[in-house]
Amino acid sequence: MKEKVQKVLDGIRPHIQADGGDIVLVGVDEKKGIVTVSLRGACGGCPGAQMTLKGVVERKIKEAIPEVKEVRAA
Repeated sequence: MKEKVQKVLDGIRPHIQADGGDIVLVGVDEKKGIVTVSLRGACGGCPGAQMTLKGVVERKIKEAIPEVKEVRAA
């Protein structure tokens, strides 16, 4: 599952980098279906980071990998 998540993140990364940030995969708990990521750069302290995390990152990952239940920030 980790490789699938990384592939989705690689597709999202250019959009986040365009805003001066980055996203890094921290871990995947396959049993619980929880993915942990770290938003870095401009996205790390951005007021919209939580919206980006849930509205974009989590949605894209869940669409591609239905076993994922939640995406959390590290």
